[in-house]
Amino acid sequence: MKLLALCGSLRTGSSNRALLEAARQVQPDNIEISIYDGIAALPHFSPDLDDNALLPDAAKVLRQRVEDADGLVISCPEYMHCLPGSFKNALDWMVGSEKFPGKAVALFQATSRHEHVPALLRDVLKTMAADVVEEASFVLPATTNRIEADGLAADPEIAAAIRDKLQCFAGRIRSGI
Repeated sequence: MKLLALCGSLRTGSSNRALLEAARQVQPDNIEISIYDGIAALPHFSPDLDDNALLPDAAKVLRQRVEDADGLVISCPEYMHCLPGSFKNALDWMVGSEKFPGKAVALFQATSRHEHVPALLRDVLKTMAADVVEEASFVLPATTNRIEADGLAADPEIAAAIRDKLQCFAGRIRSGI
């Protein structure tokens, strides 16, 4: 099972990136997680370029990676009660993909303090016709002090919870429900 992880933060040392890295470290044997690193390289979305003949190379790579994945794992911060602009831009480039509708998505939150982005992100993804798999989504407990990949992966409770959510996600994708 191939999963593509998308981090909504461009910040070095991002807790969202750390959570995705930890998920990759503890992934079950039947799951392969790769993390997409090209969001910063995407040009501003333009409907005039949203055509296969005109599509910028960075957008082609993103679409291909999304299309090749069995599912997406997204971890996104909240900036000013909204999605980060760079991440929304990436989502805009995915809209034109013929294979995006029905794509399974699990949301991994690095903090429970985000009040607005989880609902906004679900709304955007549902508008894009994604299948947001709620039972496979994960929120890092607020009691977690240091958010770094190795520390998260080494915490037995957090690692087990992440693995359980990934297995749930893989099962949901396999069943096609």
